[in-house]
Amino acid sequence: MDTVIEEYLTSLRIEGGLASNTVAAYRRDLQKLRDFLATKEIAQFLHASKEVIQEFRRNLRDQQLAASSIARCLAAVRGLYRFLGVAGSQPALLAPLVGSPKQWSRLPKVLSETEVTLLLELPLQRSPEDLRDAAMVELLYATGLRVSELIHLELSHVNRDVGYVLATGKRDKQRVVPLGEKANQILAEFLNQARPKLLKKRISQALFPTRRGESFTRQGFWKMLQARAKRAGITKTISPHMLRHSFATHLLEHGADLRSVQMMLGHASIATTQIYTHVEETRLKKIHTDLFPRKHRQRKISK
Repeated sequence: MDTVIEEYLTSLRIEGGLASNTVAAYRRDLQKLRDFLATKEIAQFLHASKEVIQEFRRNLRDQQLAASSIARCLAAVRGLYRFLGVAGSQPALLAPLVGSPKQWSRLPKVLSETEVTLLLELPLQRSPEDLRDAAMVELLYATGLRVSELIHLELSHVNRDVGYVLATGKRDKQRVVPLGEKANQILAEFLNQARPKLLKKRISQALFPTRRGESFTRQGFWKMLQARAKRAGITKTISPHMLRHSFATHLLEHGADLRSVQMMLGHASIATTQIYTHVEETRLKKIHTDLFPRKHRQRKISK
């Protein structure tokens, strides 16, 4: 089954142009199915019955995975069976995989503006790594980039004079995102003061290199963010994606329109961006409450 998985993922890379992170996620999802089938003593994907596939879907739900994770897993499995020709020969097998769980039944977790301020205004330490880390976190919040987009930024992807960053998202789609004054300022400090000390005589195109001249890893960024959150006194569990959610939420709270946020986040469909409409609804309700001339007041009853 591993051979089949790799053949399918190769076709996604070559023909579908999927990003490496998406391919890696699909690999983990398909390995879940492989391991589940192994517990049923099923050695081939095509030997799985409709009932077994239904049980696999229930098993995903029982693991209390996020709805988005379950949806992605089912998409990967659905694609695999189509790749194997099941869509034409055994369409009933795909039936349990057609419907995806309702996504975003829970609102995205975000940091408050106070928490973001605590995180971004940590006193700088003496090491060049600390200035680099501060610049990375500031830039992530200021642009709403995915962490994978941030760590793969190169020097040529940033134009400080104009004030934008060129991000490469899913399916290698590129978009231009404004930097913001504060992020531009701390990025300049990092480039002038810390980056040369990190690299010494090494040459690297990575915007945020390690001392070896290599790009940061996602795991490395996650650990660094956790440490900085602890220093800032933030007690809730924090993730890089929470900064992306916070970026979008705070923009909408301050009056940005949904279409602009969609473009900055790099969502292919505005339907994806609409997970943040709860913010827009709350803001509109407040505007109505504050500005509508017909305020609630006790009606006087004439005697």
